[in-house]
Amino acid sequence: MALYAIGDLHLSFQSEVKAPMQRYGKIWKNHEEKLSGNCRRRIRPEDTLVLVGDHSWGKRLSDCEKDLEYIERLPGRKILLRGNHDMFWEAGKTEKLNARYRGRLNFLQNNFYSYKDYALVGTKGITFEGPFYLDRYGRIAGWDEQAAKQAEKLAAREMKRLRTSFEMAKSAGFTRFIMFLHYPPTNLLQERSCFTDIAEECGAEQVIYAHCHGEQRFHDSIRGTMRGVTYSLVSGDCLKWNPKRIL
Repeated sequence: MALYAIGDLHLSFQSEVKAPMQRYGKIWKNHEEKLSGNCRRRIRPEDTLVLVGDHSWGKRLSDCEKDLEYIERLPGRKILLRGNHDMFWEAGKTEKLNARYRGRLNFLQNNFYSYKDYALVGTKGITFEGPFYLDRYGRIAGWDEQAAKQAEKLAAREMKRLRTSFEMAKSAGFTRFIMFLHYPPTNLLQERSCFTDIAEECGAEQVIYAHCHGEQRFHDSIRGTMRGVTYSLVSGDCLKWNPKRIL
């Protein structure tokens, strides 16, 4: 029984592809077939696959039904995290999604799931990536104070959801944790953040995240082990559509 993760499928069986990278990037050509083939070869029915956000381009659940059916057909138990493009998944309707897809898909937000003696906890997160502007040399060229305040507000909201996930798992008796985010835990300017702090505080062994696309973005955040926590990027194009084995 193994635990795998991958993110950013950006499926569009019922909707329009919006990102140029996906329309023209070679790595995205027939990516649905590549992923399903790799999953069938690697993942067994008893394994768990965590999909770390940005599942579909559809705006409403009715626009995403075929995308979610595709995910259902992948082998193993599927756990889904909310991404910034998952407009079909309203923050207050996670319980309704879990009720609708019970026994087929599991939606992770303000809750947790177990894997052996681990609790799988998580939230979408937020990266402080819009308020600052970099020049071509990577130096800060400008700062948007209003956007910075909004980012801090969103980070506080996501931290509350993440703490709820940890607290529920701890109340159930779990002491080992794998933490999932859609956004990376830090931005280009940070060595640590509120998300790395809670990972260390609560004893997460690993932090798994996605969102970073294209080779130029694969090192925007932490990769490897830092202060006792191992960080992994699992965006689909980074993994070349091969889910990463976490445990």
